[in-house]
Amino acid sequence: MLIFATSDKGGTGRSVTSCNLAYRTALDGKDCVYLDFDFGSPTSGAIFELPEVLAGVAGGGLHDFFLGRAEEPLRIDVWAESERDVLLTRPAGAGMLTLVPGDRGGSEFRATAEMVERCVRLFRRAEDEFDLAVVDLSAGRSYATEIALAATAHPDMAGVDARWLVFHRWTRQHIIAAAGLVQGPHGLLEAGRARGHDPAALRRAVRFVRTAVLDPAAPSQTGLRPEQLAWLDRTDRGLHELAGAQGVGRSVVLGEIPLDPVLQWREQLLSNQDVMLHGTANQESVTAFEQLAKRLFDDEAWLGL
Repeated sequence: MLIFATSDKGGTGRSVTSCNLAYRTALDGKDCVYLDFDFGSPTSGAIFELPEVLAGVAGGGLHDFFLGRAEEPLRIDVWAESERDVLLTRPAGAGMLTLVPGDRGGSEFRATAEMVERCVRLFRRAEDEFDLAVVDLSAGRSYATEIALAATAHPDMAGVDARWLVFHRWTRQHIIAAAGLVQGPHGLLEAGRARGHDPAALRRAVRFVRTAVLDPAAPSQTGLRPEQLAWLDRTDRGLHELAGAQGVGRSVVLGEIPLDPVLQWREQLLSNQDVMLHGTANQESVTAFEQLAKRLFDDEAWLGL
């Protein structure tokens, strides 16, 4: 399965959530590869805590591959190369966790027919070798998204399960932006149609993920004054109404990631140790990542629209 992670704005938690989904999928025993298509800012190496790949590799990454300077892009075994203690050893029963990084100092580039052919070959190989391939796209209406749309519409990709996750924070601006990225001018549906996709089928393959969601009823809000709690509740209800009106309501949401202090300060993987041993992360956040990782493979969560 291919999962394309996109967002209209930066700062949505797209990359850190996608990395955590790859991590949780691997812990569940499935082989997972993470393809860093955020060509202008390939920073997934920092989230996986790979010291030599904090902002991409010095050469041989996805940029070099698409530009024809490398026959195959570099692969990094996260379990073997990460400097983080919890990732140093592949846990018993865990699947592969592989990163295909971008190149340091790279940039966006317009798709050519040759690049699309290379992308098709890359996606086919990832789909053949791994249970899940997460493709982290650049934010907005990017060239990375154009390449992905063109490649997934290619005849050689027939039968490949490709699904799209659109990330947005739980704010008015982000809700409107996420709806526009899918349904608006030059959005996913319009751009996909121009590249040969059936818009209805593409729409069925899109789900939304809400990040940094604050639950007014959560125990952590007990320190707020009654006036603040009432305002927070009204605001939350207003956001739900707006999301429904914009076509990004509950029926098309695959998951919600709660606001977590750790992720506000540092984009990282949340391990079970962060909750049970260190006490720095909230169990609700880890549970949300686990549940969302499972829903990626739950066909019922993608049906009925």
